[in-house]
Amino acid sequence: MAEKVLMKGNEAIAEAAIMAGCRHYFGYPITPQTEVAAYMAKRMPKIGGTFLQAESEIAAINMVYGVASAGLRSMTSSSSPGISLKGEGLSYMAGADLPCLVVNVQRGGPGLGGIQPSQSDYFQATRGGGHGDYHMIVLAPASVQEMAELTVKGFELADKYRMTSMILADGTMGQMMEPVSLDFDIAPPPEKPWATTGTGMKRKHNIINSLYLKPEELERGNFERYKKYAEIEKNEARAEEYLTEDAEIIIAAFGIAARVSKNAIDAARKEGIKVGMIRPITLWPFPKEVFKKTTSTAKRYISVELSMGQMIEDVQIATEFKAPVDLCNRVGGMIPDPDMVLEAIKKAAKEVK
Repeated sequence: MAEKVLMKGNEAIAEAAIMAGCRHYFGYPITPQTEVAAYMAKRMPKIGGTFLQAESEIAAINMVYGVASAGLRSMTSSSSPGISLKGEGLSYMAGADLPCLVVNVQRGGPGLGGIQPSQSDYFQATRGGGHGDYHMIVLAPASVQEMAELTVKGFELADKYRMTSMILADGTMGQMMEPVSLDFDIAPPPEKPWATTGTGMKRKHNIINSLYLKPEELERGNFERYKKYAEIEKNEARAEEYLTEDAEIIIAAFGIAARVSKNAIDAARKEGIKVGMIRPITLWPFPKEVFKKTTSTAKRYISVELSMGQMIEDVQIATEFKAPVDLCNRVGGMIPDPDMVLEAIKKAAKEVK
């Protein structure tokens, strides 16, 4: 049995990134993700890596752009307002087809909001995060173990598809401590013949750029990028299903909301209510097919969120509006408790009857 160590979620992300071959971290402290930067500040110098606290979030994402251009695994982390500052750089990286990992340990908003947990950056993450037509792969962990595992997966997917991967975790996941096994297989980074590594006078120069002066070239690039996105939607969407086989009511939830919902589902099952859960692990691509296959038996859905109802739109689309989708939510740093979710389940059960 693999040995486990007690780690915070933020620490698990940082250690897993190092294990995945990341040797370049650029960031800026902001609650509730500061432990990622603090961990990297201690570890990177000891392993020959680079830790740099940038002068701003804008600078940090552009430093990631430079290292990614050279074909090396790099990452940055922040929390909600900091990710907004990175938005232009995220768009530049998408336009240049550069792989990297970005971590967002969310806090309440809008504005400076508060430092307590939230999931209100869902739209920002799943709809791109900056200007233009593009997507990021968005991974949503629901345990400290997944904080580590999905960090490695994020690097692998970023390299596979030459695009940004994002870990989208609520503040609870970042601050929570749980036993973690770091004993998992990690594939070496692939060759990157497109990188700006120097030519040695043996090949043509590689150029990394997101500027297209000819509109037909920009159009062609966007169409090609969306062909890639379609492939990702087909092959990389993933979710956990919990007691969905006979469920008449299905909860959709991710992160801490999913953990709370499991307790409520167990309690409802004891009362004879047929309820289950789909937990999206990829928020983009959203696991539409997993939801779609439940529409023949499910009579009602409940989206449990730490937002004003952002994921609910994707649930409605995925289920093709065949059944009502209720919202059970807390915002501003508040978290729904199992009793609140159970009440939402009981209310839905009355509607189903």
